[in-house]
Amino acid sequence: MKDKLLTKMTDRRIIKKIDQKKLRLAVHVLAGMYFAACVWLYFQQSVAVLDESLTSIPYQSDLPLHISMIVEDGWYYSFTAYVYQLLYWLCGGSTIGIAVFLAVVTWATVYATELLVCHLWKRARDGVTLLLALSLNFVMPVYLSFVGEFHYVSYQSGNIWHNSTYLCMRLAALVTFLYYLKLEETYREGISAREWLIFMLLNVITTGIKPSFLVVYSPIVGVFLLADVVRGVPWKRVLTFGSALLPSGLVILWQNGVLFGEDTGNGITFEPWYTFSRHANIVKAAVVCSVLFCGLVIVIRCRKLIRERSSIFIILMTVLGFLEALCLVESGSRSLDGNFLWGYSFCIFVLFALCAVKWLQMGGGRRQMLLKIGLGVVYAWHLYCGLYFFISLVTGASYWMR
Repeated sequence: MKDKLLTKMTDRRIIKKIDQKKLRLAVHVLAGMYFAACVWLYFQQSVAVLDESLTSIPYQSDLPLHISMIVEDGWYYSFTAYVYQLLYWLCGGSTIGIAVFLAVVTWATVYATELLVCHLWKRARDGVTLLLALSLNFVMPVYLSFVGEFHYVSYQSGNIWHNSTYLCMRLAALVTFLYYLKLEETYREGISAREWLIFMLLNVITTGIKPSFLVVYSPIVGVFLLADVVRGVPWKRVLTFGSALLPSGLVILWQNGVLFGEDTGNGITFEPWYTFSRHANIVKAAVVCSVLFCGLVIVIRCRKLIRERSSIFIILMTVLGFLEALCLVESGSRSLDGNFLWGYSFCIFVLFALCAVKWLQMGGGRRQMLLKIGLGVVYAWHLYCGLYFFISLVTGASYWMR
């Protein structure tokens, strides 16, 4: 009898393993389809002709402007500029190489997201983790036309397909953040020169693509390091770990000179709610709709979240990103661009990953199951809005779509 029971249990494990393999293979296929759709989307965006209307142009995005600034104007403020210039030259003046590169970046972000999910979940990669990661690359704000008429512009989102430097920064930032989480668990016993060098280079590369990540993440790193000093971690270990972020400051100085130099006429001003209020009808409701699922999960699972360092880090980083986006505005020619939103957008992306994991970890009694189902409905709403928006972009809509 015992042998039969053990055999049945073994058979169930094998069946479950096979099912996970089939699910993972199916998600790989979906990710491949996503890649193909992105090649089409980014190429169409790259050759779109912009005019003064700026809200009804098919395949409208920032990409042709980014390419033009590099190829025609020679204006280099991001490491992506050198990649674009090389690909443009290799493809004989065609933008197809840039489109494929951005599609690879977008596709790779799915798998980097899965690594973050597995780290937060403490779970090995399988079909479920990859499916969740793919879905996290589509979730967008809950769209209510009376709150904000534009699907994207009226809200704040971690998934954006019209800005190429954000796409590249998000992937690099995910890899950097994952490496930080890995070292944060072990640095108190010391880190090797190789680990320090890799961490330093990742921070430099991410900052060189777009400085938005560093300005929301490095202050929270500083807070955590200071807390470790108070707890008695040796100064030498703390300074060694923290010093890996210092070279990124030199990159920011270079970018600051390009973006905010005396000849540019640009600067930074303090104007709370200015960026958020430009395209939303009910501004505070738009902020809530952007992270509705995350807010509900944090309220329901707050006791669990406050006991985990990685969860606290992500929440604090998101709060800082929100405050920067809320209060800071560029003055001069870029005053309407909302460039302080990019750091907050990345924070929203990571926060959704954290909250999705905490949602799926829910279990227990009837009340917990009802809450889990309710949260699942809200997550599905975010996912539907994102899929609808992405499919509309692929079929020619502008990112200003209503």
